[in-house]
Amino acid sequence: MQVHHFSIIKQQCGGGVPFNITIKEFAVPPPGQRLRFYAEADKPVNQKSASFVPCGWGTSIFSALGDCVRLIRQFPYEGDEAVTS
Repeated sequence: MQVHHFSIIKQQCGGGVPFNITIKEFAVPPPGQRLRFYAEADKPVNQKSASFVPCGWGTSIFSALGDCVRLIRQFPYEGDEAVTS
């Protein structure tokens, strides 16, 4: 496996929020998958409603990264204080 790192800053009303995205490149797709690239952000979005960590699968680094970035842009980051245990 090879690992790639990317960073973006999500612009929103409260200012910029940095996101770090890790992309794992598998030599052979994992069992049950046909795609070799998996991207995952370092923090969740949409914390007040249905919190989830943006991620994406793809046949290339850019398709996996694009899916992950699309989810980061689509949903609000509502801060760490919004997360409840």
